[in-house]
Amino acid sequence: MRVEVKKELLRWARERAGFDLAALAKRFPQLPDWESGDARPTLKQLERFAKATYAPIGFLFLPEPPIEHVPIPDLRTVGNRHVERPSPDLLDTVYICQQRQEWYRDFARSEHEDPLSFVGSVALTTNVEAAAARIRTALGFDIDARRRMPTWTEALRHFIGQADAAGVLVMISGVVGSNNRRKLDPDEFRGFALSDDLAPLVFINGADSKSAQMFTLAHELAHIWLGQSALSDVGPASSPSNDVERWCNRVAAEMLVPLAALRQEYNRRAALSEEAKRLARLFKVSTLVVLRRIHDAGGLTRQELWQAYQDELTQLRETKKESGGDFYLTQAVRVSKRFARALIRSTFEGQTSFTEAFRMLGLKKMSTFRELGDSVGAGV
Repeated sequence: MRVEVKKELLRWARERAGFDLAALAKRFPQLPDWESGDARPTLKQLERFAKATYAPIGFLFLPEPPIEHVPIPDLRTVGNRHVERPSPDLLDTVYICQQRQEWYRDFARSEHEDPLSFVGSVALTTNVEAAAARIRTALGFDIDARRRMPTWTEALRHFIGQADAAGVLVMISGVVGSNNRRKLDPDEFRGFALSDDLAPLVFINGADSKSAQMFTLAHELAHIWLGQSALSDVGPASSPSNDVERWCNRVAAEMLVPLAALRQEYNRRAALSEEAKRLARLFKVSTLVVLRRIHDAGGLTRQELWQAYQDELTQLRETKKESGGDFYLTQAVRVSKRFARALIRSTFEGQTSFTEAFRMLGLKKMSTFRELGDSVGAGV
């Protein structure tokens, strides 16, 4: 049975998913004829096409292509111009996180948890140094303690744990849900914040470099303290035109490397590359963050910062990425240890169905569910 579907909708779904016609035609040989209107797909073919392009099947029967928007303030820009079209990977990731946040908000209410006082506790008029100090205090983020940690990777892990303990659901993943074939693009977005006084959530694009994740987490936490949800793509050296993004960038940099501490440690006579590496080891951050702070301290012009930043970024991209690791640790990071622990406990207590829990965690086997519960301290 052939179905009526407008060729504009087929083209929209393909382009939305980032496929060119020739590439997708290898899977659907009749696609050129469908898009030209010379042929029509069967319902089964259309369902396969929708699945391949991550498009809701119902959208393909609309009278015209829909205009999709990210359901939170989209502060991303390219060349200071707003990014027009979000990918299905980005949209689905936001929707998944919103579902998890909604569940956790209901759970927190059922547990009679108090609202988190730090959410929305600062404003854009708040002094940057004061805002950064407030966040550090709330998290127990001790600069000297970080210096004593063996690696900055350990410092990042500790940073995530501090945010989790404070009540923030921190989710870090490089794929959509648990689908390892749908990899997120760090060039599209670095992270987002979903503000809520019971279930504040920060998502970090795990496909980005580990060094970038540190700064993104600090940046998104600044959004939570502002009480504003937002989608971001900024880095340490960027100069956003948006006032909110610019303020969050400044707070993130100050939180990770206080300017007063940087000025005490910075040796202006040393070679920039070596000094950046030394300071990065000292503060347990990336060299990109250090370069930003050296600029803030007056050690680099804007042009010198940009050139040094690009050189450092090239080296970091050439560095081999970490891979593998323990599945249960990885899964806890993807969905937030705090969220996983609450959901598994609620499920074993009979408050949440196993079907819903498996869906939100991206799991299929009971044995895996139990093992994950043991790993996050919610086993029975």
